[in-house]
Amino acid sequence: MQVKREFRSRDDTEVAVLDALVDRREEGMTVFELRSRVDTDIDGLETALGDLKRDGLIDAESHEDRTLIKPADRVVPDPETAGDADEESFVAWLRERVGL
Repeated sequence: MQVKREFRSRDDTEVAVLDALVDRREEGMTVFELRSRVDTDIDGLETALGDLKRDGLIDAESHEDRTLIKPADRVVPDPETAGDADEESFVAWLRERVGL
């Protein structure tokens, strides 16, 4: 599942982090798990996480010895309208591509 469309215009690394977190929204992810899913170096990941946290798009929770990062509820698409989002994304892509 992908992050809501209104958050897709962010930096590529930030979008990749949000997409990974949305896929595992219930259990969350550690920094190491994110590092294995997002194609960037640790500095890029740190910058993206800092920016996302500052903007209130992610939350960090401590569980035992681990810190889990989860997406904020507002970035997670509604499963009932997720199919519509794919269609709208295609239309948005087409408009951008054609220049309408």
